[in-house]
Amino acid sequence: MVFDIIYGALNTVFAPVIALDPNPNNPIFTIFLISTVVAFVITLANKLLVDQDKLESIKKEMQEFQQEMKQAQKSGDPKKMEKMQKQQMEFMGKQKDMMTMSFKPMIVTMIPILIVFWWMGQEPHISQTVVMLPQVAYYVFLVPLWHIFYQPAASTPVGAIEWLGWYILCSFAMSQLIRKLMGLKGGM
Repeated sequence: MVFDIIYGALNTVFAPVIALDPNPNNPIFTIFLISTVVAFVITLANKLLVDQDKLESIKKEMQEFQQEMKQAQKSGDPKKMEKMQKQQMEFMGKQKDMMTMSFKPMIVTMIPILIVFWWMGQEPHISQTVVMLPQVAYYVFLVPLWHIFYQPAASTPVGAIEWLGWYILCSFAMSQLIRKLMGLKGGM
């Protein structure tokens, strides 16, 4: 019952997008648009919920600490090693802060994104999408390795990816672009 309501609501939102797709029976463009919207929402959540300057500051401190630790290990100086081990306890707290900051956007966006994924898997137009990649791209994106973990349908031709693979490729590319446009630093 609840799933029917959610499915109907998402159909109402996305059906016009599928209808506008140049090829509604294989809606590659629709999946691209959905992945772009999801990437935008995740990036916006990161920008609004994470103190980017504080996160960057902690990352720099951690890198400096790791360099000092390597130098202390190479030198073999027991006093320097003892000092670094004491500092390591302090940095464990900073790592916890960093992880907490990184989890905030995930907690806020996880349920809506899972619902959209569920809808995409249920929607016949999307779940049956197959994207033929140029042979070079097929191997550069390591698609054969993906197929070790995720077996495509028997009807999927060699050199093709299904909707989830296409979504992942689009999402990764658009996430990086949107992060740059919004001025977010570093990785995810």
